[in-house]
Amino acid sequence: MPLDLTASSLEITRTICDIPSVSGDEATLADLIEDAMRSLGHLEVIRSGNTIVARTDLGRAQRVVIAGHIDTVPINANVPTRDIEIDGEPYLWGRGTVDMKAGVAVQLKLAAELVEPAVDITWMWYDNEEVDAARNGLKLLADSRPDLFAADFAILGEPSNGQVEGGCNGTLRAVVRTTGVRAHSARAWVGENAIHRAAPILARLAEYRPREVPVEGLVYREGLNAVRISGGIAGNVIPDACEVEVNYRFAPSKSAADAEEHVRRVFDGFAVEITDLSAGARPGLDAPIAQQFVAAVGAVPQPKYGWTDVARFSALGIPAVNYGPGDPHLAHHDEERVPVAQIADTEQGLRSWLSGV
Repeated sequence: MPLDLTASSLEITRTICDIPSVSGDEATLADLIEDAMRSLGHLEVIRSGNTIVARTDLGRAQRVVIAGHIDTVPINANVPTRDIEIDGEPYLWGRGTVDMKAGVAVQLKLAAELVEPAVDITWMWYDNEEVDAARNGLKLLADSRPDLFAADFAILGEPSNGQVEGGCNGTLRAVVRTTGVRAHSARAWVGENAIHRAAPILARLAEYRPREVPVEGLVYREGLNAVRISGGIAGNVIPDACEVEVNYRFAPSKSAADAEEHVRRVFDGFAVEITDLSAGARPGLDAPIAQQFVAAVGAVPQPKYGWTDVARFSALGIPAVNYGPGDPHLAHHDEERVPVAQIADTEQGLRSWLSGV
C-alpha cells in the first residue's frame, strides 16, 4: 500500500513505524519512500542502495540538505505503535517513534508539500545508521555521489526535543588487553591470571573524571567508560587473556588523533587497539544561515552529547545541526515514545523557515 503523504505527520509517523526496518532490513520502507517521491512532479529522485535522495532545482541562492535515517535498532515487542497518555499529554509509543521516524515523517510530508520553498532542498533518507560506520548509507552516498552534498547548511532530524542541538561529540571505541599464562585453577600459582591483571584498567576508569568542554558557546560533556569485558575459557582454568572494551565520547574541539592520544595516555602500559573512531562536529551555529534557522524556529541551541551524522556534513565543511521531535534519552529505549505536540511543532518550525515566512 503506498505512503499517503496527504495524511498528518503523526499518521505518517505511525505508518512508517509500523513497517519494520531494523538496520539491514530497510528495503520495504525505502521502496515506499522512493515510490512516493517519484509520484511528485517537483523533485528529482535518486536511489543508491536503500538510500533515497529527492531534491528541488529552482535556482535558489542557497541549498539546504535535510536528512534522516530510516533504520531502527531491533524491535522488542514495541511494534505496532499505540497511542498513550502521560500526565494528560498524548504520545505515540513504539520502536522508531523517537529515533527517528517522527523526524522522517515530518520531512516526507514537507518534501511532498513544499513545491516552491525559499531555498533549494536536498532531502536524504538513508539506511544502516544504527550499525557500524562502514555500512552507513549516508557515508556510502558521500563516497559515491559527493556532488549531492553541495549545500550551504544541513539539518539532521535526530531527536532533540524539538530544539536545535548543535554539532555532536566524537566517539572512540578501543580494546585494552592483558595477557597471562593458563593453568589449572587448583594450582593457580603455576599460571598468571590475565583477568586479575585487568584490575588497574578498571581502577583507572573508576577514578577517571570526565571533562565539560565549552565549544563556541555550548558545553559538551565527555565520558570514558567500560562497555564490555571478556576473558577466560573454562571454570577451572586460569585465564591467559582478558579484554576490556572502552568507549570514549569526546568534545568536538578534539580531533580524532587527539582522542586516540588521550585514550592511549590513560591506559599507558597496556596494549590498546582502536576499533572504531569518528570525529565530532563543531556546533556550526556561526554561519548566518544557521542563525536564521535558529531564530525562525525559536530555539535555544543545546549541545548534542551523542554522535550523529552531522559530523559527516561538518567534515565536508557544511554547518549542520540536529533538529527533530523526541527525547534523546528515550532513543533505543523499550518505552520509546514521542510527544504528539513535538511532531506538529517541529513540522511547523521547518515549514515556516523553508517557506521563508
